[in-house]
Amino acid sequence: MAAPDFEKPSVNGKARPRLAVDGVTLDYVTRERRVRATQAVSFDVLPADRFVLLGPSGCGKSTLLKAIAGFICPTAGAIRLDGMTIRGPSPDRLVVFQDFDQLMPWKSVRQNIGFPLRIARGLDRRAAEDRANEVLETVGLSNFADAYPHTLSGGMKQRVAIARALAMEPKILLMDEPFAALDALTRRKMQEELLALCEQTASTLLFVTHSIEEAQIVGNRVLLLSPHPGRVRAELDCGTDSLNSLGSPTTQQRGQHIHRLLFEAPT
Repeated sequence: MAAPDFEKPSVNGKARPRLAVDGVTLDYVTRERRVRATQAVSFDVLPADRFVLLGPSGCGKSTLLKAIAGFICPTAGAIRLDGMTIRGPSPDRLVVFQDFDQLMPWKSVRQNIGFPLRIARGLDRRAAEDRANEVLETVGLSNFADAYPHTLSGGMKQRVAIARALAMEPKILLMDEPFAALDALTRRKMQEELLALCEQTASTLLFVTHSIEEAQIVGNRVLLLSPHPGRVRAELDCGTDSLNSLGSPTTQQRGQHIHRLLFEAPT
C-alpha cells in the first residue's frame, strides 16, 4: 500500500490569491552586520484560507508576518494583496499578537473595539458602538462590553483582540502565535473559537505557530519553513485534520511527516 502523499495541497490554480508572497527575502540590518531572516520565500493564500506558517524559532515566521503587515520592506521579491503591492501598514491587514497588552487599559472592551473603527474607518460614535456590540456577541463577550482589560483573563483579552480585528473587516487577519502564552486548556478553547469564527465570517487567516499540532488543527494549508534563514521546505494540505481527528492514524502520520521534514536533514 502506497504511503500517503501529504505534499499535494488542494489549491484551485484558477483562483486569484488574496495574498501573494513572491520570492521574498528579508534582512535585518544593524551597525555591525546584516542578518538574513528569509530567503526567496513564495506562497499564495486564497480567500477564506486558514494558512499556517510553521517552523522552528529563527526561521523568519514572525518577520514574514511583519513584512505582510507592512512594517518592514522586503530586500528582494514582492508581497501583493488582491494584486496590489504592499508598501506599508493598512487596516486591510491587521495583526493579533501573543502578548496580552494589546488593549488600551483606560478604555472599556467596547471602547477598545470602537476606537479603531472611528479612527481608521471614519465611523461615528454610535456606528462604532453598534459594530463593537455585533462582534462582541459573535465572540461571546457581550456581557463584558463595559469591563476594563485588567478585569479579564488572558483568554478573554485575546478574544477581545480578535474581535477588534474582525470588527475592522480586514481582507486578511494576521496572527502571530496568539495563543502561545495561554495554558493548555485555554489554548484549546481559543483554537476551537477561532475555527468557529473563521467558518462563521469566512475570514482569510494567516497564522504563525511553532506547534505542529496547532498547525494541523488551525490550518487547511501549512507552509513549512527551514531553519535560519527561512526557506520553503514544503507545503501540505491539512484540510482533513481537526480537533476531532487528532487521534486518527492519518492525522498522526501527517504530524510525523511534518516532524521529519522540519527536523531531519534532507537525504
